[in-house]
Amino acid sequence: MVGPSRPQFVLFGSSITQFSFSNGGWGAILSDVYARKADIFLRGYLSWNSRRAVQVLDQVFPKDAAVQPSLVIVYFGGNDSMGPHASGLGPHVPLPEYIDNMRKIATHIQSLSDKTRLIFLTCPPVNETKVRESSSKFLSELVRTNELCKAYAQACVKLCQEMGVKVVDLFSAFQKRDDWMNVCLTDGIHLSAEGSKVVVEEIMKVLKEAEWKPSLFWKSLPTEFAEDSPYDLVAADGSKTLNGSDWIIHRDIMWD
Repeated sequence: MVGPSRPQFVLFGSSITQFSFSNGGWGAILSDVYARKADIFLRGYLSWNSRRAVQVLDQVFPKDAAVQPSLVIVYFGGNDSMGPHASGLGPHVPLPEYIDNMRKIATHIQSLSDKTRLIFLTCPPVNETKVRESSSKFLSELVRTNELCKAYAQACVKLCQEMGVKVVDLFSAFQKRDDWMNVCLTDGIHLSAEGSKVVVEEIMKVLKEAEWKPSLFWKSLPTEFAEDSPYDLVAADGSKTLNGSDWIIHRDIMWD
């Protein structure tokens, strides 16, 4: 590890997590928002389901680690909700097992420390037409429907309500936009830059409104090495330097 020590945020999930640093993804946005405030760790695994996630919990989140994360954002459900393959192979996980797996994940992460906070993300809706059009000769047919996505998303929300876990209902959030099918997804499943903005917006709402102490909202965290310096940029009148530690003029969205 490098210093100084900062809060650690871990993104744990399947391909929507693994791809979150590509093409304006939500992980990259969070890294920018939390620059000099927190370190974002990516633990994303293409095609994974909640069953595989449970199998590696102790490796990804060892309970005896010297430093535990301040925040874990978990996304599983999209692959679990795929229709079952006739062979019995593939990522499909029956809904009752998915709920049980997500409960295990939440329980494990909550046990890491008294200060470890947790947010679950539900699966977003899919563009069913585009999914069917995006067939590959290397893969069997992908059975992805909004009926299935909705059932798993609702189950995730209900579980979080029962366990007192913060949850972002992406299935509902995306559909607040009339154009979500065309602008929020790339291949009908994975997120475009516009879709990632929706994810960040919803995460920011949770972080801003949560009554966590300390708050993990970006404006509440100290900026690293933010003291004034004679080596900062010189003001126009030449009389002093200007401390730009908290300047965010490069951002298109302020994320307030």
